[in-house]
Amino acid sequence: MAIFLTKESKVLVQGMTGGEGMKHTRRMLAAGTDVVGGVNPRKAGRTVDFDDRAVPVFGSVREGMEATGADVTVVFVPPPFARAAVIEAADAGIGLAVVITEGIPVHDAVVFQAYAKQRGTRIVGPNCPGLISPGQSNAGIIPADIASKPGRIGLVSKSGTLTYQLMYELRETGFSSAVGIGGDPVVGTTHIDCLAAFEDDPDTEVIVLIGEIGGDAEERAAAYIAGHVTKPVIGYIAGFTAPEGKTMGHAGAIVSGSSGTAEAKKRALEAVGVRVGSTPSETARLVLDRLAMTREVTHN
Repeated sequence: MAIFLTKESKVLVQGMTGGEGMKHTRRMLAAGTDVVGGVNPRKAGRTVDFDDRAVPVFGSVREGMEATGADVTVVFVPPPFARAAVIEAADAGIGLAVVITEGIPVHDAVVFQAYAKQRGTRIVGPNCPGLISPGQSNAGIIPADIASKPGRIGLVSKSGTLTYQLMYELRETGFSSAVGIGGDPVVGTTHIDCLAAFEDDPDTEVIVLIGEIGGDAEERAAAYIAGHVTKPVIGYIAGFTAPEGKTMGHAGAIVSGSSGTAEAKKRALEAVGVRVGSTPSETARLVLDRLAMTREVTHN
């Protein structure tokens, strides 16, 4: 099994005919994703050839859904037009919108997140790498070659780069699903949403939670773990060497005083039984150790 994305998912790509859309649509198709169409009102009616597959272009998300039964859209639309693109997808009733676009104004993100929630559309992102269920489907920009093996690890991460690194470190073990939720101040799907989904997924044995400095998402995730998660969780927090009071790259990575620091997040997670690695490689070793313990208990 997997969370949010399976081999049954039918995917539209908003912005498919642009440079990034074309490149990553080709990669998604190569990974086995069922990309059923692109969306561009100026190029509706055309088809785009990707190696051995011709993908039609529709004038709207609604048109694409009606023609193909699509239930997922991946958004590669430039920042000034991303809000309208997500609202269009939500109006059409799409189940999942994966917003890859970076640099969307916070106000726009607030508007479309609220709009999508009212209409029952799950948002992953914005400014995220998307999600992958290895061996089933890949919606976004996660390189499939580092995650081609299905397995028993569920991963949720704020950081795209660390998503890739942990998937590479644990590539021989495999993942049920990996979700890059994005590091912006306002995101749709949260750590908690993914923790709940992995808790309910019978094929996920161990959950990896990657956070980073700024905000209180990891502290809230820790509180949720304490009351709702029975599966083992291994954590990693990026930013232990970041100076306090500085903006560190990601729009959400702002530390004020002791709030939002890596150390504070580590303490909150460890207080509820989460083992937190000091490096990505140590985190991967903790995951492997916990998997071995889980299987030993099961076999006994």
